[in-house]
Amino acid sequence: MTPMITFESDVVTVRPWSDDVLDRDGFDARSPYVERFWLGILGPSTTWLLRRIAAGFDAAPEGFALPLGETARALGLGDRGGRHSPFLRTVNRMVQFELAQQRGPDELAVRRQLPPLSARQAARLSPALQAAHERWRSERLAEPPAEAQLRRSRQLALSLLELGEDPESAERQLLRWRYHPELARDAAAWAADRRRRIELAAAEAG
Repeated sequence: MTPMITFESDVVTVRPWSDDVLDRDGFDARSPYVERFWLGILGPSTTWLLRRIAAGFDAAPEGFALPLGETARALGLGDRGGRHSPFLRTVNRMVQFELAQQRGPDELAVRRQLPPLSARQAARLSPALQAAHERWRSERLAEPPAEAQLRRSRQLALSLLELGEDPESAERQLLRWRYHPELARDAAAWAADRRRRIELAAAEAG
């Protein structure tokens, strides 16, 4: 069993754990894939912590300071407490699933993107979610690479807009995730148009 990690300070430096493949083809912690499939594996506290860290990387791509006590309280986990506190168990779940690694007494490297579930992880889902994940996997395997890139970039851009980003910020974020500039521009424009259509339909329905 991997030993529990602890920190010597109340403030930890969070750095990106770079991976050329995952940074390009993985899933943002705020994406529908993570919410639908990873949530039940990681649990809500770990998922929310990954989402907060993803937002931190948006603002500071090279890394940022994470105050442990304040973050623990923001996640509803009380103060960070000792090595067996709910918050440190949450951090250690990221390490357990190889989504983070400790790189010093007060430094944590965290993946920018999450991978698809492994077959073993998918087997832990409910029967309905296992079937949904298998459909997703089959569709992804059958999808031409260019279409897959277009679809994923648009989904990510739409997720960013739903989280309050503007189209220009969404485009810049896609560029940081190494999407081609034309693809990033197209995705941001598509997402903005989609949001306008959704808001217009909601206004007309109301």
